[in-house]
Amino acid sequence: QGETMANNRKGKKKQQLQREEEAPMLSSVDSGEEEEEQSEEDSVYDSEDGLQQPYDSEENSEEDDDDDDDDGFEDQGSSDDEEDRLERQKEVDDSDDEVDVSYETVPRRWKSSSSSSSNENKKRQQPGANQSGTNTSSSKTTITPPTESAAKWVHTDDLSSDDEDDGGTGNRIGKVPLHWYEEFDHIGYDSHGNKVMKSASAASGGDRLDQAIAMQDNMAQGKFVVQDMLNDKNVELTPRQLELIRRVQAGAFAHPEHDANPDYVDYFSGVDPEVSGLSKEKYEPKSRFQPSMWERVQVKRMLERLRKGHVSMDYLKGKVHDMRPKDKLMEEDPNKLYTLWKGDEEDELAMRKGPQHIAAPKAPPPGHAESYVPPGEYLPTEQDLKEWEEMEPSDRPHGLLVPKKFPNLRSVGAYEHAVREAFERCLDLYLCPRQLKRRLNIDPESLVPRLPKSTDLKPFPNAKCVEYVTPHDDNDDKPIIRCVAASPNGQYMASGASDGFVRLWEVETGRLLNSWDLSTLVSKLAKEEDEPNTSNGDGEQAKKATPVVSLEWNPNRTHHCLVAAVGKCVIVLATGTAGINDAELTQALLSTAHKGGINVTTPKAQKAVKWIAVKGEGGAEENKGGSAATLSPSKILVGPVCLLKTNAAVSNVRWQAKGDYFVSVCPKAGAAAVLIHQLSRGNSQQPFGKAKGESQLACFHPSKPFLFVASQQHVRVYHLVKQAMVKRLVSGCRWISSLDVHPSGDHLIVGSLDRRMVWFDLDLSATPYKTLKYHERALRSCRFHGRYPLMASASDDGAVHIFHSMVYNDLMRNPLIIPVKILRGHNVDKSTKLGVLSVTFHPTQPWIFTAGADGRI
Repeated sequence: QGETMANNRKGKKKQQLQREEEAPMLSSVDSGEEEEEQSEEDSVYDSEDGLQQPYDSEENSEEDDDDDDDDGFEDQGSSDDEEDRLERQKEVDDSDDEVDVSYETVPRRWKSSSSSSSNENKKRQQPGANQSGTNTSSSKTTITPPTESAAKWVHTDDLSSDDEDDGGTGNRIGKVPLHWYEEFDHIGYDSHGNKVMKSASAASGGDRLDQAIAMQDNMAQGKFVVQDMLNDKNVELTPRQLELIRRVQAGAFAHPEHDANPDYVDYFSGVDPEVSGLSKEKYEPKSRFQPSMWERVQVKRMLERLRKGHVSMDYLKGKVHDMRPKDKLMEEDPNKLYTLWKGDEEDELAMRKGPQHIAAPKAPPPGHAESYVPPGEYLPTEQDLKEWEEMEPSDRPHGLLVPKKFPNLRSVGAYEHAVREAFERCLDLYLCPRQLKRRLNIDPESLVPRLPKSTDLKPFPNAKCVEYVTPHDDNDDKPIIRCVAASPNGQYMASGASDGFVRLWEVETGRLLNSWDLSTLVSKLAKEEDEPNTSNGDGEQAKKATPVVSLEWNPNRTHHCLVAAVGKCVIVLATGTAGINDAELTQALLSTAHKGGINVTTPKAQKAVKWIAVKGEGGAEENKGGSAATLSPSKILVGPVCLLKTNAAVSNVRWQAKGDYFVSVCPKAGAAAVLIHQLSRGNSQQPFGKAKGESQLACFHPSKPFLFVASQQHVRVYHLVKQAMVKRLVSGCRWISSLDVHPSGDHLIVGSLDRRMVWFDLDLSATPYKTLKYHERALRSCRFHGRYPLMASASDDGAVHIFHSMVYNDLMRNPLIIPVKILRGHNVDKSTKLGVLSVTFHPTQPWIFTAGADGRI
């Protein structure tokens, strides 16, 4: 077979020599076109970057000298150049046998031919030197094959990647990222398992600027050096490699010796087919000469359809491809597109008649134990083999397989248990019941929303800073702190306790500044109005303190006063914390109520509420001295100013944003449950004539004339100017316990005793946007922060949950609610089972004040 291939190559080259001998005899028709063709072919071999090949200079120079001598003479079909070319081609043919013998071991070497190279170089450097002649150069338009010096760079042995690394010292890590070895002194392992150490040239190569300068120096010297990152060494490109790169960039074949248009060799012509002799004298089967039964059935069916008129002869002959009427064919859109994959193939399989096909489960892929070179930990010891023999095959770690180690893959024999395992798998597939179950391939993590980290949502309260100690007698229990309120400037804080006292604190130091006994004040007022207190039980009830259930600080910075709900009364207190400028405004606000000028005009309100000015002992006095003189440098009112007596117990009081109006809620008062009071005029109003359920809470809108009134299960929104109900919010809660409006006025939160906190988007719907159920027991209070995107909820479980509640100005974005912190600073009272009863935020800082049943703030 090798001799046949060599003879074919010799025959191919002889044909090429014959064509080249005939080529000089043909005269050129147009010398200009041939010169253009020759220049185009030469451009394929010339470098675009100005690189001159080493075999171009000498050949071009000598050819130009010959052309200069032949100027003015016509070429007669033969010359010395053609005879030299024939001799060179004969030498190539004679050396072909030597190349075939020594191709694998000896690299090829060629003799330098200075004459031919100089001639070719002169032709390239002086393209117009022969234009003065008649047709001397034009007749020599045949393309000469590569010379011996050119073939020196072209006909080199192409070595594979394995042959380039004969010693096996190259890096063999494959596609492993190199940055894995940045911390080591080596960059991989060779084929022998040895480490490939990092070279010192990489460390001494300098930075990128030094490397760029070194590259320019190498290019100036004619060197092209690239970095082999895999083996960590610099590689200088050979002229052969540069030639291949240049040809690829020029769009030519990479190898110059490649023949793009080889002669066709008809190896299998079919003229003399080979006959094996096995079936040479075999007779033709009888079925070749008899008509086919299948064709007979098909012909019979076609004739039957033709007899019934279902098909026509045109259809049978192929002239018509559809037997439907033409009107139906015209109705169809010829440009109608059909889907290749409908997506309902599974439904079609399910609706198909017959038993449903269920694909068998795939066998598990082999593990490390099935390898012919398993790791050492998988190879069993003699003790393991004895234990495995006593066990059942199903109980063994690898079944019937015993891991073994072989020197190579050729030594691995046939698996002795292959037939048994295949038979057992067939039994399993035959006996096991199958059922097709549709499962949704959904990643569970994709269902969980991606929340930002709590550290990115700071600031928010995360640790206890100050604790306010409430004074009490040693023999008595600690009073339960029912409510807290912070001043608008954040400097002071007020608390109301179960002992009937309202205490004023300094926020940063925790110092108690003042305290007022409102329970005693209410009891004295009751005695003055001759309430029935004659019985012993009533006397004990009179001695019992009335707790302060609700407390609110005036939101206006210039008005330093409080409102507190104690029993059936709402008491207005002057805090005495005003400065020189704010003291006059506060005194002007409270002057009408303090002097007794009451202006309740409506008869309904006169029956529901009564304004009483507090004077004398226990009331507000002008501070001319005493312990309270240090609170203010000027004469201001300090203490209870007036008292508003209602028909039922007051549960909640809230201020309007401007600080003049406040609302009080008495759940048992019926239609007079909600009352709106104006402090500057000493007037009260009853907005509702009928009671729609038992009102629990009320709150003003921060910027619009809206009033939110919460019953046990609903929240109604009323427009005070239009005197109409705007919206009714369905909370889904059993008993609403707290209510607060966002500073923007578009969102509302509601807390309930059934552990829920409901978020309403007032622009979105009357149903809850979010329902948060994080607490374990009843929820007592929930509040928004006035400046930061924070929200808090307090519960009887003793925990306070802090939420990040970002509300965006973009109406297309939903609010972002994320729990960020759980504060557990209070203890649950064992007797009452109450936890944290009230929370409020600092107006300017991300701080929170919490009041608990354990008597701590």
